[in-house]
Amino acid sequence: MKKVLIAITAIAATTLCGSAMAERYVMITHTQGTDPFWPVVEKGGRDAAKAVGADFEYNFAPSGDMADMAKLIEAATATQPDGLIISLPDPDALGNAIRSAVDSGIPVVTINSGLESSGKLGALMHVGQPERLAGENAGKRAKTEGATKALCLNQEAFNTALVDRCSGYFDAMGADLNMIDVSNDTAQIKTRTAAALQADPSIDALLAVGPHVCEAAAEAVDEVGTEVHLSCFDLSPGVMNLIDSGKVMFTIDQQQRLQGYMPVIVLHLYNTNAGMLPGANIPSGPGFVDASNASAVVAQAGVNR
Repeated sequence: MKKVLIAITAIAATTLCGSAMAERYVMITHTQGTDPFWPVVEKGGRDAAKAVGADFEYNFAPSGDMADMAKLIEAATATQPDGLIISLPDPDALGNAIRSAVDSGIPVVTINSGLESSGKLGALMHVGQPERLAGENAGKRAKTEGATKALCLNQEAFNTALVDRCSGYFDAMGADLNMIDVSNDTAQIKTRTAAALQADPSIDALLAVGPHVCEAAAEAVDEVGTEVHLSCFDLSPGVMNLIDSGKVMFTIDQQQRLQGYMPVIVLHLYNTNAGMLPGANIPSGPGFVDASNASAVVAQAGVNR
């Protein structure tokens, strides 16, 4: 009996030790839960956590309010995780919460948006695409393909990354920024896009900076009965169908699974290998998906890309 008790004690001690040693990473992003982009990011984080044997938590504020997101960061900081992974659409609103996390000794990796502010707030690094460059690439191509007067459809007016996409697009077009707030509600996106097209028939190009925005914009174009050069950001099954049908010329792929996957790997290496880090931020994009290569990635849309 004594040997049995000793064995049980040893097993329990080993189990507790293993549990105590498990890393725990918390990801907090700015989605309202309506954008098909973010489940792929979350999947990437969970896949990476499983690969390294870490615990993973994912949180977002359904309100979409930056004050609520900051509170989520503060709440996560209070639990002292081994790392925080945070999207950074509004550095002014989220900066203090991120600095507090860093000051408390928690390593932070920013993702998706906020590249320019990441290091200033003390984050270890950023994983995402250079947004202005992505917009410029889209604008150059749209101009080459005949677009002359464009409108950018922004679903998150507060998001500096989306504004950068629109600004880069118009810089490359050689035109002044022409952007409207379409909201994250697909019905509103369709209504506001249709109204803009009806108000100005000279608009011959649309840039939708999110996949659900792209799908709703395509419906608006059909409803109005006009012809425009429609280009988008990110992949979804709906966007891939629109490319296949010729209604969308191209979409910019920022490989969002990498934005979830790589931060967990980076934080794991940092925590287990004496501060090991890549030598620079990790650009996950931009790349083009169009009719020439859509068939190669269509099965990954909404799953891993």
